[in-house]
Amino acid sequence: MYGIARATVNARRAELFHLIDLNEHAHTRVAALAGGLRQRLALACALAHQPEFLFLDEPTAGVDPISRRMLWDLVYDLAERGTSILVTTHYMDEAENCHRLAFIYQGKVVAEGTPEEMKVNQMHAQVIEIDCANIDRALTTLRGAQLFDEVALYGSLIHAIGADAIANLARARDLLAAQQIAVKSIEPIPPSLEDVFIARLRNL
Repeated sequence: MYGIARATVNARRAELFHLIDLNEHAHTRVAALAGGLRQRLALACALAHQPEFLFLDEPTAGVDPISRRMLWDLVYDLAERGTSILVTTHYMDEAENCHRLAFIYQGKVVAEGTPEEMKVNQMHAQVIEIDCANIDRALTTLRGAQLFDEVALYGSLIHAIGADAIANLARARDLLAAQQIAVKSIEPIPPSLEDVFIARLRNL
């Protein structure tokens, strides 16, 4: 399919199976492979003809953390070898490692630049990170107080975003204390790409 000479197919297959660590599954039917292994196999197929440009559409969607890490290690290695790679992903921590980004919303590019440019040019708000107990009640309390433009769950933490977020830090702590919500930490942090994306959509 990729125009690979018959004489080189076996050698190329062996090289790719070693690259993506699939040697022990070389004789397993594809239908029996786990999701992460299938994604690695799909990447090997895409690399069979040593492309100069590679498109990867959500390559880590639905895979386990170990396979996700391995896939990205392969992507980084390919990029270092000179392969140009275009990746679509919903994971902002993955996007953070790209050389250049484009935020797409409803089919349109709404911002683009390097990760650092995005944080500087697209984010004009401050971010407070809150680690506390009773997260659901804390979210309700902070949103109801309207101290911030955005209060969102970020893993097991809360990110409160606003133009004067730092000025409202003490008041937010007092509000949570009044609701008997134990706060482990509450502090300003640099914005993540996810914070930037949310803030950018809010300003559309």
